[in-house]
Amino acid sequence: MDLDAIYMIWRRDLVVNWRDKGQLIGSLVRSILWLVVLGLGLRAAFRSVGGVTFSQYIFAGIIGMTLLFAGVQSAISIVWEREFGFLRELLVAPIPRGAITTAKMLSGATWALLQGVIVLALAPIVGVSLTPLIVAEAIGVMAIMAIMMTSIGIVIASRIKSFQGFGVIVNVVLMPMFFLSTAIFPMPWLPEWLRTIMMFNPLTYAVDALRTVTIGLYDFPFWFDLGLTVGLAILFGVLARVLFVKEI
Repeated sequence: MDLDAIYMIWRRDLVVNWRDKGQLIGSLVRSILWLVVLGLGLRAAFRSVGGVTFSQYIFAGIIGMTLLFAGVQSAISIVWEREFGFLRELLVAPIPRGAITTAKMLSGATWALLQGVIVLALAPIVGVSLTPLIVAEAIGVMAIMAIMMTSIGIVIASRIKSFQGFGVIVNVVLMPMFFLSTAIFPMPWLPEWLRTIMMFNPLTYAVDALRTVTIGLYDFPFWFDLGLTVGLAILFGVLARVLFVKEI
């Protein structure tokens, strides 16, 4: 059954990722450094944002960064498995390629969500108060974000044939997505042309939805952020499935 195949590939990928402790530790250290050094170190240089500190403002953005990097980079397993022959073994097995794509998407999203939840647990460091309801809502938004980011990674991995090429393209995608969103800088502070660019960035709306849930501060209505993020997750998920089936 497809579900059995999806589960086995999902489980295998998570086991492989879990054994690579350096990847997990490195990702978490990066997030903590951004949160502590940037948030706590520079908060005195920035005025209050909507009644919250700069550290509290960027908290949702740092979680978004964690999901962005972990989700997109999880797709490197596709490049690795193609290069070393494991993907060929999957393709000749009686498993639909669509099931392989779904499994890769779910495993990458699960791994990204795990890292995001760990960063979410750091909320007390920056003075963000969490209740069980807020945690549940935040994890729901983060899960949608993780699926969207992993799908973007699969779209890239489906077209790129080498580690070097994947690394270059991913860096070209990740850093602009992160900085050209409201993850770090409040939209009202920025010039009009930069705000226009941000409005075409999927991460802008995902982070805004998460910020609404965690500290109640937002640039757009929550229903708009959530609806657009869900729609983009579906769009990139379908595109990832189509390109994987066609290109791999």
